[in-house]
Amino acid sequence: MTLIEGKGDFNYNRYQENLHIMLSLWEEIAELADFNKDGVVTVEEFKAAVQKSCVGRSYRDFPQAMKMFIDSHFKLVDINGQHAKIADDGVIAADEFRYNCVSRIPVDSVDVLDEAYQNLLTDDDRKRGGLTLSRYQELYAQFLGNPDENCPAVHLFGPLRESC
Repeated sequence: MTLIEGKGDFNYNRYQENLHIMLSLWEEIAELADFNKDGVVTVEEFKAAVQKSCVGRSYRDFPQAMKMFIDSHFKLVDINGQHAKIADDGVIAADEFRYNCVSRIPVDSVDVLDEAYQNLLTDDDRKRGGLTLSRYQELYAQFLGNPDENCPAVHLFGPLRESC
């Protein structure tokens, strides 16, 4: 994560912060999800823990480590200005969303990325030029905690694909 945030540059202080975030996240996940206390969190245990601590809850009610993870992920996506080593602008715009998506998933057309992005936005988001941290937190909470498959947050990580 430190290398991704730094676009290849390694910042030891940021590494220490990320290490603390990840260790805290692991400790909290282990406390919430390692039901049999064997030091291993299985996929099933993790799903059950997310369901127990996130489904039907807002971002403010999430475990602290999960909130830190979500906020860190926002910073990874909000890359405007980082090429010039200046602060980000606090908004995830369409170009940043596209870049994040294509770094993780193959796509046939930029149109599918733009459609997914537009599905996330409210009129207020459009006026602001994209997703703010608070809006991203809200969408992330919906992504984890809202079982409605038509919820706009299902597009948070890119276009939906049909299963084969």
